[in-house]
Amino acid sequence: MFKSIKIGSSRSATTVLGVWQDSKRVPTSLSPWKAEVEGLLAQKTFSGKRGQTVVSGNVLLVGLGKKGDLDSAGLRSIGGSLIKILNQIESNSVDLRFHATVPSGVASPSEIGQGVVEGMNIANWRVDMFDGVATTTKAVLKTIVVGSQSIKCVSGMKRGVTISNAINDARRIAATPPNICNPPWMAKEAKKIAKKCGLGCKIITFAKAKELGLNGIVNVGMGSAEKPCMIILEHRPKKKSSKEHLCLVGKTITYDTGGYSLKISNGMKGMKYDKNGGMAVLGAMEAIANLKVPTRVTAILPCAENMVSSNAYRPDDIIKMYNGVSVEVTNTDAEGRLVLADGLAWGCKHIKPTAIVDVATLTGGVVVALGSFCAGLWCNDAKLRKRVEKSAENSGERVWQLPLWEEHRNYMRAKHADIHNSAPARGAHPIQGAAFLSFFVDEDIPWAHIDIAGVSSVERDRGLFCAGPTGWGVRLLTNLAESF
Repeated sequence: MFKSIKIGSSRSATTVLGVWQDSKRVPTSLSPWKAEVEGLLAQKTFSGKRGQTVVSGNVLLVGLGKKGDLDSAGLRSIGGSLIKILNQIESNSVDLRFHATVPSGVASPSEIGQGVVEGMNIANWRVDMFDGVATTTKAVLKTIVVGSQSIKCVSGMKRGVTISNAINDARRIAATPPNICNPPWMAKEAKKIAKKCGLGCKIITFAKAKELGLNGIVNVGMGSAEKPCMIILEHRPKKKSSKEHLCLVGKTITYDTGGYSLKISNGMKGMKYDKNGGMAVLGAMEAIANLKVPTRVTAILPCAENMVSSNAYRPDDIIKMYNGVSVEVTNTDAEGRLVLADGLAWGCKHIKPTAIVDVATLTGGVVVALGSFCAGLWCNDAKLRKRVEKSAENSGERVWQLPLWEEHRNYMRAKHADIHNSAPARGAHPIQGAAFLSFFVDEDIPWAHIDIAGVSSVERDRGLFCAGPTGWGVRLLTNLAESF
């Protein structure tokens, strides 16, 4: 892998040309490399299949696949293939010439630049922060410089590197283990990112949360020696394009043991990723700030560690939540919805947003329902739902709407409190989470809930991603903010 990706130019750059599988040729305008190209095209092992590469000297051909199949996901995939071959040949500068091959009707030069560089940067990342003296991984190469003769392509590249850097920041924090990443560390990291990209940042401490009555966060986190907090990030553009104020809420459970409803049979493994909803929001806020999106956006990261101790909350406890709803705890492993509930209620009261979206690794049930193919979506407003679905289409981060009816809300009614945090039966389990959260959002505020439990990490290398967190949601939420 390379240390980083920089947008620029170099005289000794490797020229990268795209070849369609349908025609297996390049435009005559690229005649300076005619001899090299003809020699490479003559190789029987190269067909122009998407992501296929072949190199000779300073010329590199990359297969674009079939014209009718190329989309933004395909461009990212090609970028992933490109960074791998550049790593192998140790070329540290490239001149991307895809714009000469791809018609604007298929993809514009800016879309090409953005998609390819996003793919390069995402595929270039791995969890290397904890390599020790016994590591067998290849040494990191110096920064790679990526340029193009097309100004529009370069503009897209700059956007692509901004977004993918934010994705990789989200992945870096998500991959940080719980012996390092706890709520106080998370608050410090959020402050660093806020300072770096010009976001406002304030922290509601454990003591302040108790004073305010943020009892969902307080109860979930009080069993840990590292006390919970709530992180608030603000993007206030100098020039706003509208009166819209988007609020993003991300579940940030730095580690989840299940509490007294303890996870068993190795079910705790990987629970450092229970903060990935918050990481999607944090990464999106970094991208939104650096892209100077002209929409006001506020992010809320309710942050806690769900541990077992004499101070930990228990099944049968009854909690009076921030907005006055009482909750009977039936399962301490359904903790994410408790911290999210406080974040949503606090956001509705103090921010009064025109739309609110929460993102969470909330339920195993959504993985059973949708696998790792897409996230689950619940939304109480048709206009916001269309915005989220359009942003999902644009970003390639798919969502699928599931129902939320009054019957689902009634299913959450408890015997000794207003509602319970988990119904006695697991039927409609991912919907239970959404139904619970609906009690903490003002009815007049458009709200969407996105359950990313199946898409926020991968157990083995897959596509662009190495084993670990994917940063899922950063692209979608950034695109959503821009849509306002």
